Amino acid sequence: QVQLVESGGGLVQAGGSLRLSCAASGRSFSMYAMGWFRQAPGKERDIVAAISRSGDRTYYADSVKGRFTISRDNAKNTVYLQMNSLKPEDTAVYYCAADATYYSGAVYYAAEVYESWGQGTQVTVSS
Repeated sequence: QVQLVESGGGLVQAGGSLRLSCAASGRSFSMYAMGWFRQAPGKERDIVAAISRSGDRTYYADSVKGRFTISRDNAKNTVYLQMNSLKPEDTAVYYCAADATYYSGAVYYAAEVYESWGQGTQVTVSS
C-alpha cells in the first residue's frame, strides 16, 4: 500500500479558491488510480473527482463539474485538486485515495475500490 498525506485545506470565503495536494510515498505512484472524496458532518463519504494512472482520464461529481480540476504529477508522486468558485456546501473533510490497478485508463468513483486513504484535510467555506 501507498502512504498518502493531504495538505492545502483551510478556511475560505464563498467564491474563493483552494488547491489541495496529496503526496504519496513509494516508487510506484504511476501504478495507482487516484481519487478525491469528501465527507461532511452526518453525511456519507462521496466522490469528488478521480484520475487515471497517466492522468489522461478524469471523472467529476456533478456538483463540482466546471469548478474543480483534478491533476497529477507522477514525477512528484502528487495528485492535486484545484477548487474554484467554492460554495458553503463544499465544506467537508477532503480525503485522497489510491488504488493500484493494471488498467492505465481506469477511473474509479466508488470508495470501496480504493485500498489506501489519507488522513483528510478540512475545507471550510464561509458564506
